[in-house]
Amino acid sequence: MITVLFADDHEMVRIGVSAYLSAQKDIEVIAEADDGGDAVELALEHRPDIILMDLVMEEMDGIEATKQIVEQWPEAKIIIVTSFLDDEKVYPALEAGATSYMLKTSKAEEIAKAIRATYEGQSILEPEVTGKIMTKMRKPDVKDLHEELTNREMEILMLMAEGKTNQEISDQLFIALKTVKVHVSNILGKLQVHDRTQAVIYAFKHDLVKK
Repeated sequence: MITVLFADDHEMVRIGVSAYLSAQKDIEVIAEADDGGDAVELALEHRPDIILMDLVMEEMDGIEATKQIVEQWPEAKIIIVTSFLDDEKVYPALEAGATSYMLKTSKAEEIAKAIRATYEGQSILEPEVTGKIMTKMRKPDVKDLHEELTNREMEILMLMAEGKTNQEISDQLFIALKTVKVHVSNILGKLQVHDRTQAVIYAFKHDLVKK
């Protein structure tokens, strides 16, 4: 079972989505929170496989909650589920450590698919979010850390940007899964990021991804 914590200050949203998710054979909503502070506490207590996080909540918003969770639990997989696509919400949420970013207009089955994909190591971003990342201007004072990547590591980074899992990369490049994991670890280290999502964001910001 994929365990899920759902944080949203709208009770009807939590009830509707949680009911659908709990009806799935492979997903279980084990806790709900209506505030960012409660989300942090419950996340660290239950350590769910996936955290669904609303952005706008009273007392503590989803961005701060995401930041606090990731700081104390770097392996956390957080899916932002929100109505906002403006830059001051998207980038801070991803930079805080969110793994995926979806809109509340998404159907419940799409959220379930995102949960499964994120659990498997993929990063799910709304097309509008991907577009924003691709068109965001690169900061001139950022060091070109990717120049330290080997050709193989750059190849794997491009496949990561396509949303491929380690297993899919292994199958496509005909290399061992263990070898892929070593390359991914090296990529994160050289780019000075803490997860795959941040590595993909780096690739888009630096125009490394073929358009």
